[in-house]
Amino acid sequence: MGESGLQQELFKIIKSRLTTDASVAEQVAELLQISTDSAYRRIKGEKPVTFDELYKIATHYRISLDQLMSINTGTILFQGQYLNKQNFRFEEYTSSLLQNMAYMNSFKEKEFYYSCKDLPIFYHYVFRELAAFKWFFWLKTYFQFPEFERRKFRFSDFPDELFAMDQKMLNLYNQIPSIEIWNIESMNIIFQQVEFYRYAQVFESDRDAYMLYEAVEKLWYHLEKQASLGYKFAYGDPEEKPLAKFRMYFNEVLLGDNNMLLVLDGAKLSYLTHTTINFMITRDMVFNENMYNHLQNQMKRSTLISAVSEKERAKFFRIIRERIARRKEALNV
Repeated sequence: MGESGLQQELFKIIKSRLTTDASVAEQVAELLQISTDSAYRRIKGEKPVTFDELYKIATHYRISLDQLMSINTGTILFQGQYLNKQNFRFEEYTSSLLQNMAYMNSFKEKEFYYSCKDLPIFYHYVFRELAAFKWFFWLKTYFQFPEFERRKFRFSDFPDELFAMDQKMLNLYNQIPSIEIWNIESMNIIFQQVEFYRYAQVFESDRDAYMLYEAVEKLWYHLEKQASLGYKFAYGDPEEKPLAKFRMYFNEVLLGDNNMLLVLDGAKLSYLTHTTINFMITRDMVFNENMYNHLQNQMKRSTLISAVSEKERAKFFRIIRERIARRKEALNV
């Protein structure tokens, strides 16, 4: 690829990272402190980008020049932040996720691949009870904030403004066609967390655990209905209006890792989870192609249970419902 081709590829990458209503020329002009016309000439390859300008652009948009020039250094560039007790703020974390979801939805063609190790984060936001539990668990047990050390779990403590943001995030996820790969053990983590709080007497009574299992059960019926129809719809919508295509796979052997892959107007983007709550992002083309092929292989070794395979779908959802029922029966309510 020649110098002009590399320059055009550079601006193509920048365009892929902006929302659809943003002007590449205006943003580049502001960044480089040049006129919009001069920015357009650089975008078209009519005027070369200087080294100083290239440094500013690559730094601002976090573009790997190795990747741009197809130089194989054996390294992969990731972006992300490390969240810990000192810098974590739940409102900021939720706001960041909301911005990511809005960015994904800005593309015309989009697909969301999710390899489920446990219940996908978005499904905690269908019911307030589950959103409240996830919020409390992270603050008390994962980050161990001192003010939560002796605190009991109460549904009413969950801030309304946070749940409003959660619902917006869920709505955005529901608008993206998605492929989810599940295993029979994917629900174990939330079951274990509820049971841990029960035995540690973090709940005020078994009634709290019962309400959580009730919410999980209602969610499970909703997911089964979505799988049956082959599309997503808003919980509680009597007309069950389709929002986006939904493909659900059941893998009997491999448990997922909660990693996600986005295909946005043909470009691939991977989200890798680590240390429970953190995630990092890469646009590395080789890495993402490998991730895409890995997910395709997982799908080939799995059973598609959305819209087809009624018998397998019924079996999968029945097993989890029976586990929920047994846990509810063991409670003193």
